[in-house]
Formats: sequence, C-alpha cells, structure tokens
Amino acid sequence: MKVLSHLILTAVLGFLGCAFTGVACAATLSGTLTNGTTGKPATGDKVVLIKLAQGMEEAAHAVTDAQGNFKLEMPDDGMPHLVRAFHQGATYHKMAPPGTTSVNLEVYDVAKKVSGISVTADVLRFQAQNEELQGVRLFAVDNQSKPPRTQMSDKSFEFYLPEGAQVDGGMAMTEGGQPLNTAPVPEATKNRYNFDFPLRPGTTQFQIAFHLPYTGQADIDPKAIYPAQHFVVMLPKTMTFAGGAGAAFQAMQDPHQTDAVVQVVTNAQLGQPLSFRISGTGLLAEPKENAGNQQAGAESGGSPAADTRPGGGLGPPIDAPDPMRKYWPYLLSGFAVLLVGGAVYTMKQSRAASAPGCASPDAGMLEAPAGSKPSSRSGMLLEALKEELFQLEVDRNQGQISEEEYAKAKSALDQTLNRALRREGTKKPD
Repeated sequence: MKVLSHLILTAVLGFLGCAFTGVACAATLSGTLTNGTTGKPATGDKVVLIKLAQGMEEAAHAVTDAQGNFKLEMPDDGMPHLVRAFHQGATYHKMAPPGTTSVNLEVYDVAKKVSGISVTADVLRFQAQNEELQGVRLFAVDNQSKPPRTQMSDKSFEFYLPEGAQVDGGMAMTEGGQPLNTAPVPEATKNRYNFDFPLRPGTTQFQIAFHLPYTGQADIDPKAIYPAQHFVVMLPKTMTFAGGAGAAFQAMQDPHQTDAVVQVVTNAQLGQPLSFRISGTGLLAEPKENAGNQQAGAESGGSPAADTRPGGGLGPPIDAPDPMRKYWPYLLSGFAVLLVGGAVYTMKQSRAASAPGCASPDAGMLEAPAGSKPSSRSGMLLEALKEELFQLEVDRNQGQISEEEYAKAKSALDQTLNRALRREGTKKPD
C-alpha cells in the first residue's frame, strides 16, 4: 500500500511540476511499421519524430524492433509533429497532431521500375495578365503495382513545360499525405523536367507552377510522355481556346466555377495530337466548394448531384467520367496555389531586386531538393504550416475528419503559425 501511495504521489508531483514550471512534459508516442509489400513487420527501419514548433528539427528517433514496433518521446507541448519513416531509401510520413499517442505507418519495398503505373489526369490551367502567362500543370499518377512497391529512381516522373516557361515551384502529395514542396529537376532535353520523388502505392499528385512571357496569344504543345486517362485544359472564359489540328477536345462545364473554360481529351494516347492555342487575358477565381451538400446527399442515400461536388464537379452537358471524378476536388482546389504562387513570384522578384543574392524564405521544405538550404527556421516552419493547413482544409472538405477534430487541429496550427509569424516579423535583417 505504501508503495502504491508513493507511486501516485510521484506522478502527481511530476504533473504539478510540469504545470507550474511551464516545462513541457514528454509523452511516449508508440507505433508500428508494416511492410505493405510482404505483409510482415518492417524491422530495422529508422523512424524520426520531427518537431514543427521551432522549425523542421529532429526531436527523437528510433529503430523498429523485430515486430516493427517503435517508441518515441514526444514533448507534450500542444504542437504538431511529423513522423517520418525510412525504408530502402524512400520516406513515408504521417502527422502526429497534439494529443496523439500512437501512429502506424505502412512502407513498401523499392524498385527502379514497377508495373501498374498510370496517369489518371494531366491538367493544364492558365491565366494571363500584365504580359505574363501563368500556368500550373497537375498530374494524378496511380501506382497499382501488385504486390505493391514504390517506384524510385533519379527520374521517377518526367514531363514537359511550354517553350519559354520559368518554374516558380513544384509540389508533390502522396495519397493521404500532405503537400510537400519539391523542386522539379531540369534535364538535358530542352523544356523537359523530372521529379526525383518516389511513386508510392496509391495516387501521387504533382503540381508545377510556372510563368512565361505573353503577347496576347500562345501556342501550347504539352508533349505528353505518358498516356493519360484524362488530359484537361482550363482557363478563364475571358480567354479563348482553340484545339490544334487533329486534337479531339470536348467542352465541359463546371457549375461551381462558371468563369472557367474546360476542355478535355479522354484516353489520350502517346503521339495523339494535344496541341492548342489560347489568347486573351483573364484571371480564374478560386473554385466555390460545397462539400456539405455532397455529404448530406450521400448520407440521405442518394447519389451526389453533379453540382454539389467539393471543389466544383463537372456538370452537364458532359459529366466527369470515372475514375476522374474523385480527382476533381484536388485538381480544382490546386489552382488556388497558382494564385498564391503568382504573389510569391512577385515577392521573389521584388526581394531579388532589393537584396541580390539573398535566399528566398520559402526554400527548404519537408522534402527539399538535395543541396538546398533554408534561409531561416521560421521560414521552414511557415512553409510546413501552410502545407498542413492546406491538407487540413482538403480533409475537411472531403469529410475525412469531424468538425471537432478539425477545430482542434486548426487551433493548434493557428497558434504555431502566429508564433512563427511573430518570430519572422521581429527577426533582424541579415
């Protein structure tokens, strides 16, 4: 009895010590790593806990045991953390929001080339202003390899950009993951790039923001490297679209973004003409989202109407064919990054003019290109928070989290964001 009382007293004193001294108490974060290729525990793999409160710094690390289990000491400070697992050179991530006590991850064996890779969607979106054409190219790439494996090589995924395009930034997002800033790598062939980013089982989405000089019209040849179930071009209605010779584009309408022209080629094959001309100027507004109506329709037993899909589904006269439909929330909302990207590009140009040689504050992400260095820890944190907030909104719109979970995670992220902004605002210039 005395021993029990002593243990209880020790625990209470420990809690009070944390509460009154303001020191964050550590909590144990446990988890399991499973090899999705073999169905067995992933043994001997490194697992790292990344703390987001003070930049992207390693807070703890462990190695999985014979059962694939690991334990990490996580500060109970109310801040979000990221769990990163390494398996055969590929990384796998999962967020650990405040209060998380366990995290389970699935990893896969790696091969340079796997079967079952296909492009579900290849989307080009444009807007034009001030003698500049701003564009975003988005890809939804499926890895349906059996058994599931991760494809990873120096050129995991390749693509072309229009003649004269200058890259503003790139992002990649694995299925169920967060958007990660990942710079596309230019190749020896002109206008050809690649992502040195693993194609994990499931869907990987790539996004490239770019700009090029514009004189009022442009001829675009996408030079597709892979067949695509759906090749899509989107631009404001104030601009004009004309398909090139032999191109089989079909017009679609998006009732939630009525200012958009949508042209689609279905089952686009290699060598099939996909060129087009655009002219005029105009900006695309952010798509209106109506996920609540879609969720309500599903719960009532009815099929979601075409005009209630989150992010703006394709409605009459041509509905979005499956399996394209499930990608529209991402592809449509992804253009919001283009609008932000335009502002980022403008700020970069302004800073470059006023402070030559200074590094951009948005360099250095969760998966930054080799050799890149962050200009500041606060800048890294701001980028990570931006990506996590983006993914949180996507999860909410898709009904993947409850309003209570959303509010809790949003509150914690907002607090961290405010602190990072204060640090960035009070930081002395170099």
